[in-house]
Order: sequence, then structure tokens, then C-alpha cells
Amino acid sequence: MRDFDLEFTESRSLGATWALDVLWGRLGIGETMRRVLADRNLDTSAERVLFALVANRALAPAPKLAARWVSEDVTIRGLPATSDEACLQAMDWLPEIKDALETEVLERVTYVPNQELDLLVFNSPPHFETDQTQVVGVAVTKHGIPVKAWSWPGSIPDPALVRQVRDDLAAFAPTRITWVTNRGFTTPGSRLDLRAANGNEYIIGAKLRPGSAEAESAIAAARLAEGDGQEVSENLRVTEIQLGPDERFVLCHDPETAWRDGAIRARMLAHIEELIRDTDTLSADMRVEKLRGFTVARHGRHRYLRITADGQFRVDMSVVRAEEQFDGKYLLRTSDRALSAEDVVLRYRQLLDVERGWRNMRQVLDPLTGDPRPDSAVRADVVLCWLALLLARVSENACHDSWPTLRKELDRIAVGTFTGPAGTFRLRTEITDAQLDILTKLAIEPPPRISQFTPPDS
Repeated sequence: MRDFDLEFTESRSLGATWALDVLWGRLGIGETMRRVLADRNLDTSAERVLFALVANRALAPAPKLAARWVSEDVTIRGLPATSDEACLQAMDWLPEIKDALETEVLERVTYVPNQELDLLVFNSPPHFETDQTQVVGVAVTKHGIPVKAWSWPGSIPDPALVRQVRDDLAAFAPTRITWVTNRGFTTPGSRLDLRAANGNEYIIGAKLRPGSAEAESAIAAARLAEGDGQEVSENLRVTEIQLGPDERFVLCHDPETAWRDGAIRARMLAHIEELIRDTDTLSADMRVEKLRGFTVARHGRHRYLRITADGQFRVDMSVVRAEEQFDGKYLLRTSDRALSAEDVVLRYRQLLDVERGWRNMRQVLDPLTGDPRPDSAVRADVVLCWLALLLARVSENACHDSWPTLRKELDRIAVGTFTGPAGTFRLRTEITDAQLDILTKLAIEPPPRISQFTPPDS
């Protein structure tokens, strides 16, 4: 090797983990973790592993590959590598320190005593090991910062869910909770439960579908109110309508969602046409068997199927036309008389944003390899997703941009490892204007240009 030769040995992503780590410290999460772990005579170095697991959820959700991701793909301060065993052990401790973390986060993100909170409730995909649908609850501040999270089995009765949330939030002493949800609470009694104490209110969303009396009434009322709607944003129009004396109703129309609804239905119809193409030549018994399999296996697609008088299969275009008028439309019902229609919609869209973020952070739902305790893994997974969502939402609010956009840009900041006669050092890529703009908005200094110089005799 000549004196000026350098060997380029490795490259890892740095920018996104660097930014998340700074926010992690600014919110007091790392400090709180180390203190609580020490109080319980647990290994305080687990804080770095837990940060790595949270960063993995925020940047590249893959629990089974988290240790490899940390050891080979990214740079995390104080954690050059880790193992599956270390990740499993740290996750075992995570539920024990959840309460302390929530208290610390709430104090850091809001200084308003007796603050109001929105309680966002939505369905989450089933966990790989337990195969159970989960209901997720996330308490957020008025700026959309998640300060507490819950997870329940999909079978939990509405009253039990409401009761636990109220009990758990008693220590937070919010003046009021606005429940924002797109699941359950469809009966008048359930909605009354949501308002039972402290002047609580609710916003409940439902996609409109043909055949529902409420949906048909909403469309009819919207036609009467045509011209009275309000453009909330470029891709959302809302119309407040009157359907009952005790609640307010807001009909929302999203053209982008309408296009997506139509495209999804078109693909379904094309698949149905393919399935029934040669069925006219089948015997009556074979058609009955085909229909039975079609109804069981096609997850509702049979609603587009019409059986003619002589038993032949056809696409029912009357159903298609009935659905088309509801594309991109959903109905919000609220008990809050003070909020404007625009504010009602914006609060509900916050639910959609959080739900989308939660699902993105749980793209791969398998627990870590070798974990013999799926229930424990589910509880820890909820805490990891909550913390990842917290860091993402803080970033979005500061930068006024979506987390996927910020993540993609920051991930391009990389660090390379070079070895030569003078030793080994790490060199960061140049910071682009776009990357510098994000770091400036987050009030974060760029990572050092050169780091970890090691002489050859070390």
C-alpha cells in the first residue's frame, strides 16, 4: 500500500438516526430510561438498544432484522453493534418503564396545566404471532404529539375500553377528552359513554356505503345544500348537514380518495370478470359449487355478482353505480357544538395521519426471532411504535412536512469508513441544502464531518 492509498471499507446511513437521537435526548427519553433502569437495578446500557429499536420502527420497520440493521446499515451513537439477545432483553424491560416515560414526555411537550387531549382510537393489523386484531388508542395534544398509547384485543367491549382510558388519564388531569375514532361506538349508548364525564366530546367517522339509511340521507342532504360547501384544502371539500337534533354531521369529499376508490373497484371488477368468464358452460351443480367458493373466499366481492334467472353469473352494474356516488365520501358525526366544520375535519384527519403512521411503523409485525412470549412482544411493540411516532410527529410539526419525506432526505446523509497508513477514520457526506434546511428547522447541528480517527497502532 502506497502512502497515499486509502481503503474504503464501509458506508452507513447517519443523518436520520442522528436527528432522532437528538430529539430523543431533548424530550428526556434517554435520561428517563437510564434513571428508571438504574432504579430497578437493570442494565442502563439497554437505553441505547431501546433507542435503536425505536429508530428501526421509525426508519425501516423490521423487528426480526433490527439487530442486523443496527450492526450493518446505520450509525447510532454509543452502539456500533447489537444482538438479537440484547434486543429481546431490552424489550422485556420496556413495559416496566412505560409509565415514567409517558409522564416525562407529557411534561416536555406541553406546559399547559389541565390540558385538553384528543383520544384517537383505531384498528391495527393483527400481530403475526397472536393473529389477533388490535385496537389502538393514542392520546395526543392539540398539536398532534402522542403522549400515551394503549393496545387492546379487538374483542374488547366499548365500555371497558372507555373505562380504562378514563382511569389511566386521571393522573394526567385533562380538562376534557375529545374522542376521535373510526371504529365502534355506533350505538347511542356507546356515544353517551364517551361524554359521560368532564364535558368530553366525540368525533366519529364512517365511510359511506349504499344501503345505509344514514348514508342515503347524507347524500340527499348534501344535494340540497349544494353550493354551501367549504374548501378545506386543495383535495377536500366539506358540507355541514342536518340529520338529527342531538349531533352535528359533516360530509367530506376527497377527490383523491374518490379516484383511489374507483381504481380499486375497477381492479376487483376485472378480477371478477376473469373468474366468471367461462362459467356459462358449467352445469348447474358446478355453478352452485363455484358460487359457494366465490362467496366464502372473495372477501365481499360477491356483492358485485348477479345471478340471472337461468343461473348464469354476471357483474351487477346497479351495485357498481350505487357505490360510485359514495366514492371519496365519508361522514363525521360530532357532539361538539363549538368546533367549526373545518376544525372537526382537521381533528379527524389527525386520526388518519396517526393511524397511517402507526401502520407504516408496523409493516413487519413478526416479533424478534426466538421470542417465546408473543404477548410480551405485543406490549413492547406498542411502546416502541408510540415512541417512534412521537419522534416522527415532533419532526413533522417542526418542518411542516411528512415524516416519509423527511426520513428519505435525512437517510441520504451517510458516513464512510476509510483505512490508510495513518490509521482509520470516518468521513461524512456533504450536507445538501435540503438536508441543512431540515436540520435547521429541527434546531439540530449537522453530524461532524470527520469522526472516530484511530491510529494504526491502536
